Amino acid sequence: MRRLWIVPVALALLAQAPVSDIPSDVRLVLSRDLKFSAAELVNLERGLVVKHGLETTASGEVAVVGAVRVKASKAELFERVRDIARFKQSPSVLQIGRFSATPSLDDLAALTVDKDDFDVLHCRVGDCGARLSADVIRRFQQQIDPQAPDAQARGAALFKELLVDNLKAYVSGQPGRMEQYDDGSRPIRPVDEFAAVLKNAPSIGALITGLPDHLLHFPSSRLPEAEDFLYWSKETFASQPFITVTHVTILCPSAETCVMTTKDVYSSRYLDASLALTIASDAVNTPGSFYLLYGNRSRANALKGVFSSLRRSVVQRRARASLEQSLTAIKLLLEGGPDSAPR
Repeated sequence: MRRLWIVPVALALLAQAPVSDIPSDVRLVLSRDLKFSAAELVNLERGLVVKHGLETTASGEVAVVGAVRVKASKAELFERVRDIARFKQSPSVLQIGRFSATPSLDDLAALTVDKDDFDVLHCRVGDCGARLSADVIRRFQQQIDPQAPDAQARGAALFKELLVDNLKAYVSGQPGRMEQYDDGSRPIRPVDEFAAVLKNAPSIGALITGLPDHLLHFPSSRLPEAEDFLYWSKETFASQPFITVTHVTILCPSAETCVMTTKDVYSSRYLDASLALTIASDAVNTPGSFYLLYGNRSRANALKGVFSSLRRSVVQRRARASLEQSLTAIKLLLEGGPDSAPR
């Protein structure tokens, strides 16, 4: 007879158990795809920042993920992201701007390209300070007189022009995009590198099944409900500047959850490919709050070869620390009200 009481008692205990504050579909992505442990999820619901590295199978790849609960509206997060120049403001971001729907040279008016960014006089196939294809590098050699006093200025103008042409091809799906970089000893194919990064990131399509195709085949497989924009930035890493172009995609599969990806379209140095995922999902039991997740998976040629494991370990450790700082800063920014500035 005692066994008969087991079922009702167990059901009563389950009924009293608190429902997770993290939405069930998001919690599944966190545990299954992004490998958050049960202890990390508990700490996340307690209001702590949690973060860890993710497994990588390719040489030169680094992946980190972290999350925090924010007492604010997720709508405010995306409004700030749309004002990308202000949102990303920091000492390491030297210049930044958002592209028009059809990229133009006017969009790059604030970008300066000097010798530290791209030294036109010392750029050769296999030895160039910026990621460019062999055909593009030869154009500089053919069109810029190295003896001319304005050689660097003309080179900078041509660099901007070619960058815009590259982006026009990207957003239109027409031919003309740089498919290979020949600035170093080993050719780099950014489209192939990105496809490999995407393949290693199942979380990208976990909440929106068409998102991987949207990113991989943009714009031919573009999701009609997606909000897309491009921005450029000049930032510093290891005291050297580099110029990047990033593709931002925002989608909200439900009223409770929104997803954002940021995809590296061009990087003048360092990155072969990079893809980041942001999930913002309303807390179940904490009104006026949402869970913010951010994960990034990147590949860099500098992390390949001899001592690559050691270098990758150092970079991943620093990336985790940087991620915690960024999540904390965004939490403080959003919880501090509309007049707060990034820290």
